[in-house]
Amino acid sequence: MENTAVVLDMAFWLTVGAILCLLIMSALFSGSETALTASSRGKLKSQADKGERGAQSALTLTEDSERMIGAILLGNNMVNILAASLATALFTRLFGDSGVAFATLVMTVLVLIFSEVLPKTYAISNPERTALKVAPPLRVVVAIFSPVVAVVRFIVRRVLALFGVNIDPDSKVLSVHEEIAGTLALGHSTGSVEKEDRYRVLGALDLSARTVEEIMLHRSQIDVLDADLPIREIIAYCINAPHSRLPVYREDPENIIGILYIRDLVREMHSLVTEAGGDYDAVAKLDLSKLLREPYFVPETTPLDEQMREFLRQKRHFALVVDEYGALHGLITLEDILEEIVGDIEDEYDVPTDPDLVRLDNGEVVVDGAMTIRDLNRAADWSLPDDEAVTVAGLVIHEAQTIPEEGQSFLFHGFRFTVLERVDNRVTKLSIRKQKLEAVD
Repeated sequence: MENTAVVLDMAFWLTVGAILCLLIMSALFSGSETALTASSRGKLKSQADKGERGAQSALTLTEDSERMIGAILLGNNMVNILAASLATALFTRLFGDSGVAFATLVMTVLVLIFSEVLPKTYAISNPERTALKVAPPLRVVVAIFSPVVAVVRFIVRRVLALFGVNIDPDSKVLSVHEEIAGTLALGHSTGSVEKEDRYRVLGALDLSARTVEEIMLHRSQIDVLDADLPIREIIAYCINAPHSRLPVYREDPENIIGILYIRDLVREMHSLVTEAGGDYDAVAKLDLSKLLREPYFVPETTPLDEQMREFLRQKRHFALVVDEYGALHGLITLEDILEEIVGDIEDEYDVPTDPDLVRLDNGEVVVDGAMTIRDLNRAADWSLPDDEAVTVAGLVIHEAQTIPEEGQSFLFHGFRFTVLERVDNRVTKLSIRKQKLEAVD
């Protein structure tokens, strides 16, 4: 009868109710932490822009994740400790001194299942939806606990500083670029993101980190027009050229005096011939200097994203690249920059050329020495470094610290490079084979 009276005591039921409420609060804290740390800030921002309730509160909370997690942990530990204390008192009342062991066992099971695993499993499977629901009340909790959290943060940083660990509250472990790149790499490995789509997005993100020098057409490969040629030869050259714009030089090919637009030339020819009653000999009166447009020069160190904006702002598609001494270094077009994002763009006037990369049956690839490392990585899905060199030949020369001879082979970065052709001081063709890791006994 005495035990029954104890069980039916109002204090007993109040204690049980308090423990259940505390377990629910613990579950809310645990689920909130998982939801807010696992949710995508990009998705939250998109939902906030659409006016979703709670999205802006979730964004505000995740801006200072250290403060948010500190408040959640503080609240979670408070309710867990209080629930354990009440359970210990309750079981001690029922079973005496052995109640401590019962309380520990029961509370461990209840907290683990219902306050940790269950809410976190739900939150990780529905992070954004959960974050929208818990963010508004959690902002109040964070505001209340902020003074205590600030003191805790101060103590933690001072303790870490004693061991030489300095915490920068404004630093980010991963930049947005790295997060996107990592997400794309993960998606590609699981098959949810196509290889081409991955490289398009990364190409757009990398524009700011690359310069026009890396993708320009070298001056040795530029089609230039001699202004001193007879006008009939100039017309014939322009009509047969696969380009719509041609740099024009006088005396020295690097002395560019202007840019000739083929459309301007054809328009002037039509005007002269028409005025002459259809006599084609009238083109001899054509004054080339009046048709030339002022050349647009850009430094070789200009970032690609900046150069693209300049092309769009000035309504230009074509620029000559100069080095630090003002000498002609190469040529870049708006199409070259776009190709870094979408891949090669070909039209019906492009001159067919041999492919830069040929795959052999034995697993080797034969590449043109002028092929960029970036294009090789894209084509072969490799990850050769392009920090010290732009082209494959440049990478080999950099690693070899010399201009190699034909037939020489080099092993670096897990690949074997063999020089197949060399013209003067240029490595023009190489074969590359990925080395297999051999098991070590």
